[in-house]
Parts: sequence; structure tokens; C-alpha cells
Amino acid sequence: MSYLGVAYQMAFEMEERSFLLPLPASPYESAVWSAATIQPDYLISVGNCKYSVPYEYIGKKVEIRTTEKTIEVFYQGTRIASHVRHLYEQGPVYVPEHMPEKHQKYMRYNAESFQCWANEIGPGVDAVIRNFLMRYRTPQQGYKSCASMMKLADQYSMSRLEKACEKALTYTPAPDLKIIRTMLKNGQDSVAPAANASRTSTKYGITRGAAYYRKGGECK
Repeated sequence: MSYLGVAYQMAFEMEERSFLLPLPASPYESAVWSAATIQPDYLISVGNCKYSVPYEYIGKKVEIRTTEKTIEVFYQGTRIASHVRHLYEQGPVYVPEHMPEKHQKYMRYNAESFQCWANEIGPGVDAVIRNFLMRYRTPQQGYKSCASMMKLADQYSMSRLEKACEKALTYTPAPDLKIIRTMLKNGQDSVAPAANASRTSTKYGITRGAAYYRKGGECK
């Protein structure tokens, strides 16, 4: 080593080395920053995926730090959410703690719990719930309608909901939520059906009543 090189080395050892910090445990990872306003569904979009943030920040403007592996959300300099980054997910990526209590309850629902609830009420509700769970590609797509049926039972009573479902099934084998809600709202569930309402209709393809759709075993 030349004299000049030795001098530089000595200066480094005496004046600079003590100020150096250890290298980070993980290598530096580049990040892309963006901003978003949290919408009522408390989700942010990054690429082809959506990620949840705490619902308390609905309407707030946040900053999003995106790296190859992680998604971080900051509000006024404080990190409020972080997720493992996904290249693609069919549905939003939720953290249960980010949800209001009623939404957490919804996420705990499953097809079996809906079917057991409906089975305890009666064959009419049971048939309608089964239809909601079977009409889509996956049962999960019918959960919203099933949860709305529970709300109708709380609002109007289980007995009225059962009567509305039984009556709706005499008109169509697959009544939707709107029909049942309208019947309850207008009190049609308490109106006696016409004498020919339950007859088989080949003109409209209505050939089955509520009893036909009562299947499955007992809930435990």
C-alpha cells in the first residue's frame, strides 16, 4: 500500500470508523409510494388486489408504501395497517380487527350455520336459504342474502318470515330477497293465499312448494 493509502487508512480508523453503524439485517428494498382516500368499504387497491385498513379511517387520506413483498398504510406518519402483498386474490384481503363488530360477525358465518338457523325456523326459510347458498358458484356469494334473512327475522319475527317464505315458494321455486322483504313490508305474509295459489302451474314452470326443498339432516 502506498504512503497515501496508509494515511487514508489511518485517518479512517482514527476519525470515521467509530461513527459507522452496523449494516441492516435485511437488504434495502425499493418501495413505491402512493396516496388514497379510504372508501366506505375500508379497502385500498394495490395492483389487482384490495386490502383492508381499520374502518375508523374511512374518509381519511392515507399514504401507501408498496414493496415487492409488503403493503403498508400510513396516516399522518403512523402505520395503521400492513399486509403481505398478493399478486392476485379473487376477493379482498381482510384483517378481522379492521372491521366493525357487525362485519366481524358476518365473516364468522358459514353455510352450515345458515342452514342450521333456517332448519330451526321452518321448511319455508330452509328452502329459501338453501337456494341462496346453491344459486352461485360458491356458497360464500350467498352469505349476504342469508345474513339479510336473519335481519328480517329480527325485524319482523321468525314466524312471519317463515310464512312469507312459504307463500313466496308457491309462486316461484327460487324467490329472491327482494320478494320476501316486500311481502313482509306490505303484510302479504298474513294474507290468506288464493284457493288456487298452491296448484301446480305448468304455464310458468311452478311445480314445487316449500316441502319439496326440505332436505338434509338434523343440526347438532
